[in-house]
Amino acid sequence: MTRLISPIYPVVDHPRWVERLGGAGARFIQLRLKDLPPETLRAQVVEAQEAAARHNVCLVLNDYWQLGIELGVDYLHLGQEDLDTADVAQIRATGIRLGISTHSHEELDRALSFAPDYVALGPIWETTLKKMVWAPQGLGRLREWRRLCGETPLVAIGGITRDRLKSCLDAGADSVAAVSDFIRAPDPERQVARWLAAARQGAA
Repeated sequence: MTRLISPIYPVVDHPRWVERLGGAGARFIQLRLKDLPPETLRAQVVEAQEAAARHNVCLVLNDYWQLGIELGVDYLHLGQEDLDTADVAQIRATGIRLGISTHSHEELDRALSFAPDYVALGPIWETTLKKMVWAPQGLGRLREWRRLCGETPLVAIGGITRDRLKSCLDAGADSVAAVSDFIRAPDPERQVARWLAAARQGAA
């Protein structure tokens, strides 16, 4: 199984962040768009792809698997509800890589049955970004997922800050995702540099 290309994984809500964070050195970025008209959605994904190409970013599109196939994105990220309707065989046939969210043992078993390119576990800590039905998973669950995932890359997400990055890597995460700690930072570009430095220190 190919390892993820970066230990830091910003999740963003607009293509401008792909330009800004990619220009600052982030190389693995998820675009999570919600509640947009179809024409606006498509335009923003194309804009993000163009920014990703300029900055050598591997772009991950959340949810919109049919549009992802049409536009030829690098990765798709699907939640458990998305798996109910997504044509995973078609996604695989295009060569697009796939990440899947998990929150329980049942969801992990289901995700691994698709041989994903990574599995995400969350929320590791409490998050206020969106309403979650799942309690914080904690580092103990992250260590357990590392064992259960075998060679499948593991992403930690939820309530993660730069100061918590090393503990996630130490627990077995291959990559650590965050939203607020990047796009709500006073200086997002500098925040990328700080996360990259912390990741290098954590891997040392």
